[in-house]
Amino acid sequence: MRNTREKIMSEALKLFSRKGYEGVSVRDIAKKLNITPGALYKHYQGKRDIFDNILREMEENDRMKAIEHHVPEDVFNNMPEAYRKTAIVDFKLFTLAMFRYWTEDEFASVFRQMLTLEQYGSPEMSKLYQNYFGSGVIQYVEDILRENGIAQPETAALSFYTPYYFLLNQYDVASDKTKIFALLQKYMKGISL
Repeated sequence: MRNTREKIMSEALKLFSRKGYEGVSVRDIAKKLNITPGALYKHYQGKRDIFDNILREMEENDRMKAIEHHVPEDVFNNMPEAYRKTAIVDFKLFTLAMFRYWTEDEFASVFRQMLTLEQYGSPEMSKLYQNYFGSGVIQYVEDILRENGIAQPETAALSFYTPYYFLLNQYDVASDKTKIFALLQKYMKGISL
């Protein structure tokens, strides 16, 4: 049962990333899986239910990655002590791990592509994009840097994140993806915070 649910989520996400969320129907998802819409409804209540489960999966993956790298898994207001205890070295390692996650993990990569496509057509998707790749990340970085005593954490957060964001956007079109990651590693190694 879990495997079928995961296949449905994965195929739906791939379709969302190519056609947009609004451009995909339950029938499209079922056809891609070679099942009937009725069979799909045995696992999910509809397209929105599939999407909500995709979001829960992404949130859980993010949370687990943060825990694994000893960085906060929630916003500052919900866990200020975790931000105060975050070591910069752990944060840099987490940043590298998240780059690999967003580029090499198929589910995460397709989710990123979907949000990139959808951010212009839907306020909800725009908010999600900002949370995962824009202002939400900048705030997270700023809070960690501020709690580590970094001067001018707002501008330091922008300086820290801008190369990451640029390289993330270059990754998909790069002919030499290892070079992109090597550039990020070199940047992380050289940046002093």
